[in-house]
Amino acid sequence: MEQMRQTFSLEERIAELLKLHDLKITCAESCSGGLISGRLVNVPGISSYYEAGVVTYANAAKEKFLAVPHQMLEEHGAVSPQVAEAMARGALTFAGADVSIAVTGIAGPGGGTLEKPVGLVYMACCVKGEVALEKHIFPGDRRAVRESTVEAALELVLRCLDNLKKR
Repeated sequence: MEQMRQTFSLEERIAELLKLHDLKITCAESCSGGLISGRLVNVPGISSYYEAGVVTYANAAKEKFLAVPHQMLEEHGAVSPQVAEAMARGALTFAGADVSIAVTGIAGPGGGTLEKPVGLVYMACCVKGEVALEKHIFPGDRRAVRESTVEAALELVLRCLDNLKKR
């Protein structure tokens, strides 16, 4: 008799790796508005590994809660790789965690420019001080961009945690 293979969601796989490495995670979200945290807290027992999440939609919130420098926001804008990394690093301090995922982007339908179109999202995952940064341009309406952001962010966290096993 063939064994049935059980599939696990991205968040379940992340939870297992957090448990394996005894790590705590935090989320710093802008355009996703808490959806990444929502996916993680779907996992039973995640409270042992999920510290906190913060939705910093406004620039002032990014400065206040995540210590994103005002000058950085002025120079590069909230939707930039520099701010995504600063959010990820700031989230670690804010929550006292080992792993963070941060996302900032333009979900639409308005707000886009030629340089920064609707669907542009930067995300950064920080694991023990090492940052992995990604740029995406997701198609679709506001809902589609936000959902794609969540999937890509969880995949980035999973890859970063998988890399811990290879060290």
